[in-house]
Amino acid sequence: CRNVTFQQFLILDAVARTGSLCLADLHALLGVEKSTTTRLVEPLFRRGLLWRDRAEHDSRSVSLTLTPAGSETHREVWSCLKGFLASIDRNLAPGKRADTLAAVAGFAEAIRRAAEDCRCCVAIPNRDET
Repeated sequence: CRNVTFQQFLILDAVARTGSLCLADLHALLGVEKSTTTRLVEPLFRRGLLWRDRAEHDSRSVSLTLTPAGSETHREVWSCLKGFLASIDRNLAPGKRADTLAAVAGFAEAIRRAAEDCRCCVAIPNRDET
């Protein structure tokens, strides 16, 4: 929706929820490396959806805020998502909604637990560090 990727929407949503978000906080929120965060936000700057300012608490830190176009894009993508979710709800089998939602919630919990147990996310030292 609005040519915004899911990760870019997560960035716009995080900034919209906080009003202003430090780039460093975004790394942790997305669970990605600094270079990946930078790569994800650059198109949002180029498209005029985000502003980048020096953070008040630290002149070396960058603070992100939505531009008016970013606010509008965020609102429109949320509207699109709400419509999509409402369509899913309408297409659930009659009389099976509660069972289906419980199964989806159980699946999401299984994913969360598997992610906690995942060993592939453990940092492996760089060859130069060993």
